[in-house]
Amino acid sequence: RRIDAGNLVQGGPAGGEATLLTTINALDPIYFTFDASEALFLKARRAQESGEAPSEVQVRLQDETDYRWRGRLDFTDNGLDTRSGTIRLRAVLQNGRQFLTPGMFGNLRLSSGGTTAALLVPDSAVQTDQARKVVTVVGRDGSLAPRAVVVGPLIDGLRVIRSGLDPRDRVVTSGAQLAMPGMKVQVRPGEIKAQAPAAGPPPATPVAGTATFATR
Repeated sequence: RRIDAGNLVQGGPAGGEATLLTTINALDPIYFTFDASEALFLKARRAQESGEAPSEVQVRLQDETDYRWRGRLDFTDNGLDTRSGTIRLRAVLQNGRQFLTPGMFGNLRLSSGGTTAALLVPDSAVQTDQARKVVTVVGRDGSLAPRAVVVGPLIDGLRVIRSGLDPRDRVVTSGAQLAMPGMKVQVRPGEIKAQAPAAGPPPATPVAGTATFATR
């Protein structure tokens, strides 16, 4: 409410000098509007054409460390901005507690491609040798040898290995920086565990930033 009984108001067309009486917002569900790169747009479009499920949108607010808000793509603009190379997209998120408010700022990631099997090793096992990434493997005779690999993203403390390793290879996961090629070692079986994501702070009232959440 913007006025009280007895206030003087002025009528007129919308957008003119008419007195604004109130603003009505629909909060559940709520829209999340964002600009995506052409590469991200193509990834989502090709996934859609291949028959995959609609891409999931994950949102993280300014004071959060994890992407706790989930939604789905709802609208895609019909053209790219030739100046920025981006396209406007919109997602819809459930907001039953009405915690999200129009005007809030959030970071977004778009999940697509489904589930993929991947080979992972502890990130500490991957070393840098000039311009390449290497891991140390143990041969059948117990000798150490460097192995060049192509790495992918880091997931819960584990590094995705795109190529260069076989699931049957034995990788040095502890003290890799001290391993020397040709050194003989005694192998001890180990267990590779993912690191639990760091717990974020309890939800607080987010500070408004760039307008990304919009009214319905």
